[in-house]
Amino acid sequence: MKPKPLRAWIPACCIFAGWLCLFLLDQFTKHQAAVYLKGKDDIRLIPGVLHLTYLYPENRGIAFGMMQGGTAVFAVLTVILAAAILYAIVRMPKTRYYLPLMITCTLLLAGAAGNFADRVLRGYVIDFIYFILIDFPVFNLADIYVVTGGILLAFTGIFVYRNDEDFAFLRIHKGNGDS
Repeated sequence: MKPKPLRAWIPACCIFAGWLCLFLLDQFTKHQAAVYLKGKDDIRLIPGVLHLTYLYPENRGIAFGMMQGGTAVFAVLTVILAAAILYAIVRMPKTRYYLPLMITCTLLLAGAAGNFADRVLRGYVIDFIYFILIDFPVFNLADIYVVTGGILLAFTGIFVYRNDEDFAFLRIHKGNGDS
């Protein structure tokens, strides 16, 4: 088998670099929240609208604190989700047409990895962004990545990738040795 030229690795490196930057930004902001917000008053970025506040007790559940205490279940589900996303990324043609889907997968993977790391390393997820104006549940950057990725996935599924052939790369081909 002939090795791929170096330029063929550029899209994969860009996807990985994007994922790594998003993941590290999420972890950095959570660390900063633990250091500068835990046990302290809110930081009012826009008074009455957007505050930074450390959520205590910490989130030991999933979205908006639902299903508290299911860390092991969430960890397994996250690994399964991440494996499915990675499978899609690896199989996806690295063309401009699939760039929105690559970005979407990268966001979903970064969000899942960010909260997964918290659950595994801390036993809980640090949440610290609070839209007080609408009393929205406190969240973090990983949550933003997952929600944005989910919205992009729905949008691209409706408006961009509208037929089965757009996802033919996910099919497993049997019989002729191709995969």
